[in-house]
Amino acid sequence: MRNGMYSIHIRMLDGVRARSNGVILLRDGRLLGGDPYFFTTGHYTVADGRWKGELLTRQHTPYSETPGRPLFSGHDVTTGFSGSFVDDESEVFGTSLIGSRSVSFRATLRLLVTD
Repeated sequence: MRNGMYSIHIRMLDGVRARSNGVILLRDGRLLGGDPYFFTTGHYTVADGRWKGELLTRQHTPYSETPGRPLFSGHDVTTGFSGSFVDDESEVFGTSLIGSRSVSFRATLRLLVTD
């Protein structure tokens, strides 16, 4: 994974109907990202075309636009992930712990600009 800003597109698995899109900054093992309601911080390691890491997601803005509530709303969410990358794209799979519930996801990342 190259240092830079990536678009990230997340789809929950296991029958959970939830998704998220945002941006994520990767730089020398540190990860920062967010969307209109949540921000994420974490770290990662890279080796042989694969990468893995851990992150923490927190809500920064209340969600009141629809009667529905985002899956992560009101929780500090911890996540572990691993995946592969080729050139400027990556695919990762991971699990987020939301309170006492775990949810699997798939995410794709595309490099927008290098650092």
